[in-house]
Amino acid sequence: MLQHSLFDLLAVLSGIAVYVWLPMPSGVGARQPLGLDPLYPMALAGGALLGAYLIGTLNAWLSGAPGLGRSIEGGIAGAVLAVELLKRRRGIVGSTGVRFAAPMAAAIGTGRIGCFLAGLEDFTYGTPTALPWAHDFGDGVMRHPVQLYESTAMLLFLAIFIVLLRLRHPLAVRAGFYLFVGVYSGQRFLWEFLKPYGTVVGPFNLFHLLSMMLIAYAIVYARRELQRA
Repeated sequence: MLQHSLFDLLAVLSGIAVYVWLPMPSGVGARQPLGLDPLYPMALAGGALLGAYLIGTLNAWLSGAPGLGRSIEGGIAGAVLAVELLKRRRGIVGSTGVRFAAPMAAAIGTGRIGCFLAGLEDFTYGTPTALPWAHDFGDGVMRHPVQLYESTAMLLFLAIFIVLLRLRHPLAVRAGFYLFVGVYSGQRFLWEFLKPYGTVVGPFNLFHLLSMMLIAYAIVYARRELQRA
């Protein structure tokens, strides 16, 4: 769909704009991640791409809609895993992702609007509801516009994160990437209860489980970073 593609482009451009123009305080959080190691950009991009398609496709199959799929959360998980493995191998200590927190929030906040406009074909719509803000995606069923829930959550996070950066709050300056991962995964965990995806364990679908793992990662690594001398 043209609208979806347009917002995908806007998401990329908004992420780049925030990356370039958002001033970063000096210190650990302002390290330039892409210059740490020649393989860093490759690990980041390769992990994100592999994770996005692997998790998205697996969820589609588990939900009875076999076919190629993509997932933002899968991309985040893949990038995290690839970069953390690279850092361990290269002996890189400390957080290197603070620079990506705000751009990713901006990109997701923008991109999810495109998912909303794509309707049923995007497979990101919510379950039926009688709430006054429910939306008909084209099949006559009023559903939760979960894409807009996620967009709103990420844009709100972006605004708060920028304020924390300006205040030089340690949670943003030192552990901002882990804060982003934790917040994104936390809100994603909640919205997954409003999606028609196939469950894996009890009431939990694949993204519930992935969200729990990413939340645990964010807490452990944020505490480690904040306790680092």
